[in-house]
Amino acid sequence: MIKREKVIESYFQSWINKNDQILKKTFNQNTIYSECYGPEYHGLEIIERWFADWNERGTVLIWDIKQFIHQGNLSVVEWYFKCEYDGVVGEFDGVSLVEFNNDNYIVNLKEFQSKIPHYSPYN
Repeated sequence: MIKREKVIESYFQSWINKNDQILKKTFNQNTIYSECYGPEYHGLEIIERWFADWNERGTVLIWDIKQFIHQGNLSVVEWYFKCEYDGVVGEFDGVSLVEFNNDNYIVNLKEFQSKIPHYSPYN
């Protein structure tokens, strides 16, 4: 489990550092990656292209991990994300469902978003 946590932590940090070298150490060649707002990337080559394109227009400011949950080859990561993209700062809470193969490479990753600020509609 610790190995998987390190893989995910390194991946999140790679966005902050704009370091695409970590991608080959993180993802299987045939990984499917689904972002929380709809786009889906098939294969390491496309993930690398998306990473480069996104980082030309944006900067990840914070990607903090709140907790991990592990079961079998699946890891769930709860996190907080803040970025600047095309001059606009945005932030949200999220969860990633991450499936690993037996070599601890990610083979499937699905992100889910929870908008900020959270509020009580009954107050």
